[in-house]
Amino acid sequence: MTLDRRTFLKTSAVVGGGLSLGLPALANAFGSDGVRVAAYRPETGSAQPKPQRILILGGTGFIGPYQVQYALDRKHQVTLFNRGQTNSNLFPGVPRLVGDRNAPDGHAALKSGTWDVVIDNPTTNPKWVRGAGEALKGRVGQYIFVSTISVFSDYSKPGMDENGPLHEPTDINKEFDRNAQFYGPNKVRSEMEAVAQFGKDKVTIVRPGLIVGPGDLSDRFSYWPVRIDKGGEILAPGTPNDPVQYIDAHDLSEWIVRLGETRTTGTFNATGPKSPTTIAEMLYGIKAVTSSDAKFTWVPADFLAQHQVRAWSEMPVWQPGQGRTAGFMAIDCRKAYAAGLTCRPLADTAKATLDWYKTRPAAEQERARAGIAPEKEKAVLAAWHAKNG
Repeated sequence: MTLDRRTFLKTSAVVGGGLSLGLPALANAFGSDGVRVAAYRPETGSAQPKPQRILILGGTGFIGPYQVQYALDRKHQVTLFNRGQTNSNLFPGVPRLVGDRNAPDGHAALKSGTWDVVIDNPTTNPKWVRGAGEALKGRVGQYIFVSTISVFSDYSKPGMDENGPLHEPTDINKEFDRNAQFYGPNKVRSEMEAVAQFGKDKVTIVRPGLIVGPGDLSDRFSYWPVRIDKGGEILAPGTPNDPVQYIDAHDLSEWIVRLGETRTTGTFNATGPKSPTTIAEMLYGIKAVTSSDAKFTWVPADFLAQHQVRAWSEMPVWQPGQGRTAGFMAIDCRKAYAAGLTCRPLADTAKATLDWYKTRPAAEQERARAGIAPEKEKAVLAAWHAKNG
């Protein structure tokens, strides 16, 4: 089953259909010299790790800069490999290899050099994994592939762990199709290719859920802090007890770097928070970091469907907590937390996201890619009140 999550993300400037977005606005999160200026909570309680030679494929999109800065903070030697077109002003002091992974010999720049850890962020095309594997053969200690929970084919059961049913993988020998319906199957094939190229004992597969925080131009999470900050009556989806999951870009990125430090391999579902969280807890938690007079009106999923209000895109961070999506926001991530994944408080994420959002140009703020339009929200609320007196 392919949810409309990817259909929505396809319109959100996703590079390669994956998780790294081409974000000029990251200059608001990182200074022109690559120094972080966004809200940040450094990792505490861990000893200085042994310096690693880390190659990051991508590195200048959404999660990449957080990985780069964290790795530099921890005294690692970082090299970037990308086209040099997205946020090229970031990290001018970090060595950069240039290549277009869609080109016939796009990985040529990787044919020399040795790295302890390679982090592959933007890949949806399994041929990119094959190309990287062939170019890096025998010169990599660990390959970390950033996948997605969209590899799963059935979300009807809550509590699905890493062994849940997967989509049928695409055929790597056929032309790559970036259509949304193939996003999950392409990621499945990419995971398989990672193991084939680098060997199971050297591969780490990270399957994030919804990645949120400063720098995310998809507005998948930011709709809620922005809408709540405006106040008034707010259309809240489903029931207050519907589960939600998300992962802060800082937390995911920092953990990925630490997986390389500890040579942790295997496959991990990676979303949060660690404890089960409901949509009500999320919305009221966001409200707590504002001075808003927001009032939530809960409207059932069937009524929203009748009025063509789409889950996930118009009502972000939410899928109906029953039926075929009962488990979409209830993925089992205990393995990742046992391996050191941590989550900062919702208040930190919400505040940092709202502050960052307000630094964006007015034109961008007006063209939000997620969330219900104000006029439609008012109309649906009016219809709900009319029905219920």
